[in-house]
Amino acid sequence: MSLPIDELVKEALELPVSTRAFLAEKLLESLDYEEDFSVSTEWREEARRRCKEIDDGIVKLIPAEEVFAALRRRIG
Repeated sequence: MSLPIDELVKEALELPVSTRAFLAEKLLESLDYEEDFSVSTEWREEARRRCKEIDDGIVKLIPAEEVFAALRRRIG
């Protein structure tokens, strides 16, 4: 039995955070497709620039757990 979309969304939003994150990831993965899509030159250059900054040690990657913990401390 399928639920109306608004009821499905309501129920999904009541799930624990970790379960919602898992569900979101699976939904996003389901949107992946084999066909190539075009990426603008600007976005391609931006991605390369950011990767180079990481490779060159210019920026420091921060694990998501640390970011979320800091945000929780800031907003209570």
